[in-house]
Amino acid sequence: MPLFLNDEQTMLRDTAKDFVAEHAPVSHLRALRDAGDATGFSRDLWKQFAEMGFTGILIGEDAGGLGLGHVEAGVVLEEIGRNLSPSPFLSTAVAAVEALKGTPHADRWFPGILSGEAVAALAIDEGPKHRAEIAMTAERSGNGFRLTGAKQFVTHGHVADVILVAARTAGRPDEADGITLFAIPNDAANLTNTPERLADSSLASRLRFDGVEVDADAVIGEVDAGGGPLKRLLAAGRTGASAELLGVGGGAMDMTVGYLKERKQFGQPIGSFQALQHRAAHLYSEMEVARAAVLKAQQLLDAGDDSADDAVSVAKAMTGMATTLAVQEGVQMHGGIGMTDEYDIGFYMKRARVLAEMFGDANFHADQLARAAGY
Repeated sequence: MPLFLNDEQTMLRDTAKDFVAEHAPVSHLRALRDAGDATGFSRDLWKQFAEMGFTGILIGEDAGGLGLGHVEAGVVLEEIGRNLSPSPFLSTAVAAVEALKGTPHADRWFPGILSGEAVAALAIDEGPKHRAEIAMTAERSGNGFRLTGAKQFVTHGHVADVILVAARTAGRPDEADGITLFAIPNDAANLTNTPERLADSSLASRLRFDGVEVDADAVIGEVDAGGGPLKRLLAAGRTGASAELLGVGGGAMDMTVGYLKERKQFGQPIGSFQALQHRAAHLYSEMEVARAAVLKAQQLLDAGDDSADDAVSVAKAMTGMATTLAVQEGVQMHGGIGMTDEYDIGFYMKRARVLAEMFGDANFHADQLARAAGY
């Protein structure tokens, strides 16, 4: 598979680039932050995403979507990252859609996602870092289940229409089997939802389940076999987050190169100084390696290749490191003003930090790759 976009994907990229830059630039994020917005994104903008067809990229044509793949979803996510656009696209139109495919829940939620009316949240993480362990319990109760435990880092959890929750119905917390995935409404009884502002001004919730009762229809897939849809959710989420990170890093790099060309010192642009040229060249090469890793992971996922999991971990680790380099170099090359609120480069640094943690940081995925190799 060639590591470049075909003509149709390039057209989609150009369309997404123009749309996001016009309707959701960095100034949009600033406006939401300064207004103390309690939603975390613009619902009107989310509906515009739907009108453009973006929310249906991964939904099959038989369900009213575009029937495209992860490469195309990544094209949109990269532009979202480049403009720091607050949007539920990653959690809803990518990760949640992949988990719900082929289940009765698709009929329930896909129409709302396609119209830009519905938002989904992902309740997976339970500790301070992304881990493979699920300790939250779901015990049999009548014709359904009673969920007890806590989740955190649930992006858009306070405004989502449906929350996808991973809970344990059998086995130990560190076991891959015995996990069941549930689709739970936001207003379920005995569910405490506490949103908190993150470093990048987005909102994520801490959820507390104190015996939340759901019926058997809430199960996504099969009881004790939630590992399947959860695996699809995580693969899609990790690849999507990698694409968005690529956009964040690319946006920061472009902004920094532009500054190097404009800022003058000793009567000449600072970009003419060889030391800064070397750093910029190094950053460019790291971003290109990360770009190749992301595209490869997307292509393997679309092909259903058995090696996709390893490629996804490589992509998430590479984009985490490359984008961290991009935002750090951006702040440093801007000098002291890089840390001021007046310049946008600081916003890129904050978004990169949140995305790097989402679905596992570089250390987590390096460990995953080492374990897969037998170390």
